[in-house]
Amino acid sequence: MNERPLLRISPGDLEGLLGTLDVSFVALTECVVSMGYSLELGGMNAPGIHYNVVGTGRAVFGNRDPIPLMPHTLIIVPPNSSFRIEVEGSMGFTALRSVKKQPQMTSSSTIRRFSAGDGDPSLILVCGYFYATYGACADLFAGLTEPIFEQFDVDDHVDTKLQTALSELVAQEVGSGAMSAALLKQVIVLLLRRSLVSMNAWVERFSVLKDPLVAKAFAEMAMRPADDHSLQSLAHTACLSRSAFAARFTEAIGKAPMQVLRELRLRQAMFQLKGSGLAIDLVARNAGYASRSSFTKAFRRTYGIEPSAVRRTDATAV
Repeated sequence: MNERPLLRISPGDLEGLLGTLDVSFVALTECVVSMGYSLELGGMNAPGIHYNVVGTGRAVFGNRDPIPLMPHTLIIVPPNSSFRIEVEGSMGFTALRSVKKQPQMTSSSTIRRFSAGDGDPSLILVCGYFYATYGACADLFAGLTEPIFEQFDVDDHVDTKLQTALSELVAQEVGSGAMSAALLKQVIVLLLRRSLVSMNAWVERFSVLKDPLVAKAFAEMAMRPADDHSLQSLAHTACLSRSAFAARFTEAIGKAPMQVLRELRLRQAMFQLKGSGLAIDLVARNAGYASRSSFTKAFRRTYGIEPSAVRRTDATAV
């Protein structure tokens, strides 16, 4: 059962967003990891972009499921988020030798390469940190708490753009910062174009960017769907009256706020039923439902099956 994004930005709204997009700061470096090594990158007070040029491995963010790294995998990392880039050795992903590095938030830094291991690199990434705004002042990735990742291919030329941006910064010629920012902007535009077709849930955050106040409330719902949200509390988050918030939310998204909240809660429940051994009662509570019966009723109405049937189907597939 493939979970599609609940929301998706329209081509017209995306065009308007891209017309006001600005990348105001760029710092890029090359990260190389040898077989049997782990490179841990410290967090910075800015979103990170990490593009795998060569090799295979995985990116590990805390207790989340690792993200497989293949050539042309792109990841956007939330601000202040450390993570590890790992390449398996003779014992798989266990007993890896770890190297820690802290990126520098300055385009004039002399640090242009982070290395883990002395042998030939098995994994090469272009990594960096940036600020992206739209509509003059709104942060494009404000409130991002989960990594965004998409798989591109060689025909997208993302690697060429990022490696050229890195070369510009290394050269330190007049206009190199502006040139690097322009190249990184092209990469972000490619990622935003994917929001029209990608099946990954990250596209939802861009569907509401035409109304920043609604986007703020939606981000709160998406990050913490099980919280005791109400129309009043969400309107307060958006700094609007209840009636104005409800109208603007429905205009921006095409659904009422509480309907979207219910869909977010049930999607979280579906993920937990498929990917964890949690009891159904706990899954229901995690999704914000006070009773199993009300959860089961809402789940059945949305998906057409009982929650227990998802657990049985998943077990049979294994």
